[in-house]
Amino acid sequence: MARAKQISAWVEDRPGMLGKVAAALGEKGVSIRAFMATVMDGRGFVRVVVDRPAAAKRIFAAHGWRTTEDDVVEVTVPDRPGALGEVADRLGAAGVNIEYAYVGTAQSARKVNLYLAVSDVKAAASALR
Repeated sequence: MARAKQISAWVEDRPGMLGKVAAALGEKGVSIRAFMATVMDGRGFVRVVVDRPAAAKRIFAAHGWRTTEDDVVEVTVPDRPGALGEVADRLGAAGVNIEYAYVGTAQSARKVNLYLAVSDVKAAASALR
């Protein structure tokens, strides 16, 4: 279990926007480890975990995309049924609420990193040791 920096950005809600965000990061050599994208209140909203958060924030700012930065919990779990349930049960038993979660994997992956926005990062870290 580790902490990770998540960068969230408000972007336009239009076709091609996620590609523009990903390309902007890629052009500067910033690797996306995980992401989620949605539309909220008529605007695009992207959350990313990247290998270079400070660089990502500069890139987003250069494009005029307003950002926030949050600590999230990164948990490496086996890619098998029940793995998420085990993590969620442990956090629940510790009184930690999961506010949202996302994960990315390839078909050949044996493990995945699970990113959890939780009510208490410190308590979650303790619960998952």
